[in-house]
Amino acid sequence: MLGGCGAWPTAGQACSGFLVEHDGFRLLLDLGYAALPRLLETTTAEQVDAVVISHGHPDHCADLNPLLRARALGGHRPPPLPIHALPGALSAVLSLDRPGMLEEAYQVREFEAGDRLAFGPFTVDTALLPHWVPNAAVRVRAGGTSVTYTGDGGPSPDLVALARDSDLLIAEATYPDQMPPDDAGYLTSAFQAGQQAAEAGVGRLLLTHLWPGTDPEAAVKAAGTSFRDEIAVAVGGMTVEV
Repeated sequence: MLGGCGAWPTAGQACSGFLVEHDGFRLLLDLGYAALPRLLETTTAEQVDAVVISHGHPDHCADLNPLLRARALGGHRPPPLPIHALPGALSAVLSLDRPGMLEEAYQVREFEAGDRLAFGPFTVDTALLPHWVPNAAVRVRAGGTSVTYTGDGGPSPDLVALARDSDLLIAEATYPDQMPPDDAGYLTSAFQAGQQAAEAGVGRLLLTHLWPGTDPEAAVKAAGTSFRDEIAVAVGGMTVEV
């Protein structure tokens, strides 16, 4: 785990970013604020093989810019990095530098929510979740195991269907239980994440995207109201074997 902080990074904690490895292939799921330094503690920019971005909010994709700078300007000239995202989701972050500066460092591969992707050892299924901008939840499969990651989004039967029997569900849980009225339907509480994890029959639940200052124990307790198996909160440096 590179980070699990929602909205902005706090001292010592990056925003959303997850490195998934299988058979030597390194896949990034999101790369929000401050996630790149965490990544570079475990691997190099050149050793990332593919990226999937759930949506275009900067706490999920801002550190694509320094990742691509490191690949373009670091002197090693790796092949263009495949970046999978919904149409238009990366327009803002990819326009931060002068035209052409980073274009040889990446290749955007747009997909529609509901598509199935395949690269390296991974098969990735996708589903649209309700959010202020289009957000794709993903289910990543390899070697007989699966991990589902929500990105951001309100509760949805489409997530339950996507995550059915996953070994691990990484679920956005911005608030422990009470949702502000303006966020209801567009974000998920830990309580709701626990309900969806139980309904989907997943093996383990990892809560992420907690609002800065949220008590992790309160989030775990809220999720545990419905989900009776293992629950943890994503923090930078955590490793989960699946």
